[in-house]
Parts: sequence; structure tokens; C-alpha cells
Amino acid sequence: MTSKEYAGYLIDLDGTMYNGQAKIDEAADFIERLRKTKKPFLFLTNNSTASAQDVCKNLKERSNVLAYPEEVYTSTEVTIQYLMEIKAQRIYLIGDQGLREGIKDAGFELAKSKVDAVVVGYDNEVTFEEFKEATLLIQAGAIFIGTNPDTNIPTEEGLVPGNGALLAFLEASTGVEARIMGKPEATMMEGALRKLALEKEEVLMVGDNYTTDIQAGIKNGLDTLLVLTGFTSAEELADLPVPATYVVNTLDEWELN
Repeated sequence: MTSKEYAGYLIDLDGTMYNGQAKIDEAADFIERLRKTKKPFLFLTNNSTASAQDVCKNLKERSNVLAYPEEVYTSTEVTIQYLMEIKAQRIYLIGDQGLREGIKDAGFELAKSKVDAVVVGYDNEVTFEEFKEATLLIQAGAIFIGTNPDTNIPTEEGLVPGNGALLAFLEASTGVEARIMGKPEATMMEGALRKLALEKEEVLMVGDNYTTDIQAGIKNGLDTLLVLTGFTSAEELADLPVPATYVVNTLDEWELN
């Protein structure tokens, strides 16, 4: 498939570079073609459970993709930047080790009372007691922050519950809508464009999930490339309210200009 020339790329991970632990064969070649043509890119991930170093390791192990930490932009990094902007200090956190370590290393205090914000990232061991504590803190006025809105995570077993499912629980119990940091919201996209030092008209957003990756482009004025290797299927294309700029079955169908 041919297209206009793009100066840089924003690239999703799960469903685009790999599927859970499963390899996506075309991923490594796509990244190598970007390197050979000297196209700058960033891997964008709504996954708050892994550090940039972890992401690079996963890319190598799962799809033989060589990546460097400075090429990764995570929802944890976006969340930390936002917490700094609002001058939060005490945080109640639901989330896995990657998010926990990132927030602690950034200098925030993890607490269970008198908190400035409740931050919710994906945690497959979250308990009802934690949901109860978060609910009461949000009702008491703490700012409610979600690292990402992904309702499901694509795995080799199928689509399993994601962070959006956790947020929905708390939104129902509090009547408060979470402030989303990751795709498709502007917070992540504006930060990514700053890191690339490019304008939105120069950049293509690449991903497998229409509701996050492609909506991130549509909502923020970027062209989009939907790859049918993960969340969104070919059968759903006819019903999408705003189509992606381009659609490919696999990344080897995409030609770099």
C-alpha cells in the first residue's frame, strides 16, 4: 500500500508488535525498514505494568524487535508528568509493580489517607478492599486518574479484561469519570509529538485497536494505520464511525516513502 510520506511514526505494542506472548512475524521487518529509512518513531503503550526497559526486553523476546528505552513512551511516564503538573504529592495506587516503582521513583508518596489523587493502572490481583478504599477516597475529593482506558487486553488465549474494566467498576461506584492519561487522550499524544519534535501532520499513528490507537489519531489530528493483527477485526471495518486513514492486514503490506 502506498501513501503520502510521513516524517515519523507512533507505534502501538500489544496486537501490533506482538500478541501477548505470541510473535507477530512482520513486526521486526517493519521496524528495520523504519531504521533503514531513518524515520524516527516511538513505541506508545497504554500498559502501565512494564518499564521502558521491560518493553524493550519484551519486544526482543516476543518478536525479535530491537528497541531502546528512549524509543518507548509509556502511560506510566504520562501519568507521572500529569501528577507533577497538578502538584500532587500523596497518591493512592492500584497498579502493578512497574507503575508502583515508577511513581515511587518519581518522588511521590504512596498513601491510604488524605491523598491528592487515586491512580488506577492494570492490576490482575486487585482486591475488593482496594476498590473500596479507592471509592471512598474519590468520594472524599481525590482526583481520579486512569493510566489507560483499554477494556480488554489481546492475548494468545483471547481478549481478557483490561484497565478500562477496573475503571468502569470505580466510575460506577463513585459517579466520577476517570481522567485518562494514555491513548486515545491528548495527554499522551501531545507528549509523544514533543518527544519526536514533529508536528501532527507529519506523523502516522499505527495500531491494532480502533478504540484506543486509531481514535488517538482521529481525536488528535493524526493520520492512522489500522493493522488487523490484534483487537479490531476485518469484520468490524464497515461499522466503524470514522474509518482509519489506511488499513492493512499485516505490516509488511505497508510501503515506506
